[in-house]
Amino acid sequence: MVSGHLGVGYESDSNVSVDELDRSSSVGDNGLLFSADLAVDHDFNDTTSGSVSYSYSRIDYREFDFLSRETHVLGANLSSNWDPVTGGVSYFYIQARLDGDEFLTYHRLSPSLSGFVSKKWFLRAAYVYGDKAIANRPGRDAQNHGGEFDAYYFWQGLRRYINVGYVYRNEDSRAPRFDYSSSQFKIRAVQRFDVFARLSTLELSLRYENRDYSAPTPSIGERRKDERYRATVELEIPLTEQFNWQLYGGYSDYYSNLPSADYDQTVFGTRVEYNF
Repeated sequence: MVSGHLGVGYESDSNVSVDELDRSSSVGDNGLLFSADLAVDHDFNDTTSGSVSYSYSRIDYREFDFLSRETHVLGANLSSNWDPVTGGVSYFYIQARLDGDEFLTYHRLSPSLSGFVSKKWFLRAAYVYGDKAIANRPGRDAQNHGGEFDAYYFWQGLRRYINVGYVYRNEDSRAPRFDYSSSQFKIRAVQRFDVFARLSTLELSLRYENRDYSAPTPSIGERRKDERYRATVELEIPLTEQFNWQLYGGYSDYYSNLPSADYDQTVFGTRVEYNF
């Protein structure tokens, strides 16, 4: 089966930033959005299935055009159902560019186990390995290992459910000052409801991340410590069977004893998607 989408939109960002480089502009800007993806799913037999996918996204800023970003993602997934547990493995190759120039390359491999433990509870656990390289910043090239755990409580089936999760990550960089371990906690609430006889979706989420760096950062003469808080809201309203309208917003507060990584950010946007 083949599926995909095309999307266009507009976004307002109060503080244009490059998170991977710990840089923020402290100035807002607006940008045009474009996204597209294509996925092919195949059932090998009654218990085993696989998929391959490609997605593309881009934001073009009006003033900070040198920070306009495009991202390519190639993915593959294989899963097998061993009732009541499903085992799977996924791989993603991610390449990001800034203003058309090579910026980030990332490989992600993740085996996982998931399944229902009761009628309303679904659990998923995964190991994650990642390898990243940042152009012209060899000290930030890194490998990371981590684990993910998610629990879903289906309050009213897919119409209303809650997701809580935990992510642990240990990153080993070429330059020791960028080595860190982190813990991230999240909670998401999803509510679906009828609007003009079509099922709309409202999603609220909160995330907290704590990063503990293992070596002193020369510019501040001590080990870096980060705490990150994020809140997002998204509303999706189907316009027709194939067109969706989305509204979203988010607020992030990044605390750090490294001044360049200490900032807050507010993002609002809207987009229209065509699904096929």
